[in-house]
Amino acid sequence: MGRRVSSDPDPLQDYCVSPPLSPHQHIFLNGNLCKDPTKVTVYDFTTSALSKPGNTGANPFMTNVTLTTTTNLPGLNTMGLTMGRLDFGASGVVPPHVHARASEVTVCLDGVLLVGFVDTSGRVFTQELHPGETFMFPKGLIHFLYNINTVSSALAVSGLTSQNPGTQFVSMVSLDSKLQIPQDVLKRLYHINDQEGYVASIRKNLGG
Repeated sequence: MGRRVSSDPDPLQDYCVSPPLSPHQHIFLNGNLCKDPTKVTVYDFTTSALSKPGNTGANPFMTNVTLTTTTNLPGLNTMGLTMGRLDFGASGVVPPHVHARASEVTVCLDGVLLVGFVDTSGRVFTQELHPGETFMFPKGLIHFLYNINTVSSALAVSGLTSQNPGTQFVSMVSLDSKLQIPQDVLKRLYHINDQEGYVASIRKNLGG
């Protein structure tokens, strides 16, 4: 059977700007309230959220992803898209992950990135991206991005075809202890003899 994925529904009006929460409004689209159209301003369609570098030292992967949301860009609501700024420290990696509801297009702005995805037949597609070059990740497929420079940082911008792309990191989904996948299942899956506590060690390294 083929993959079954869904996309955001088309809006039924020009826009549905997401306002601050209010108990007096009761029209919801995509889970958010709609601001009174007569009170919409140009600032609802503008954000500086992607203008500031992210802290790549806050996690062991040495990367930071900053996304537009209906909080920092209210006019995004119902538009079916998200933008992201990807900051990479030296050798930083966005680990293999999937977006169940979105395809992704990434533009390298600085540095050199090794990017790729795996299709459902097991084929791996990889490419080095230099500044100004673009790569597309199909919806629902495992993909990754890696800064191949061991000294310098890198920067990219991505566009995703959903207001809420959904993100699942393969390693964290299977090995994060908070998700409670039984260790016996993981040992069978990864052919691990866990007498030396490999599963527990990996979970600890992932923050579990």
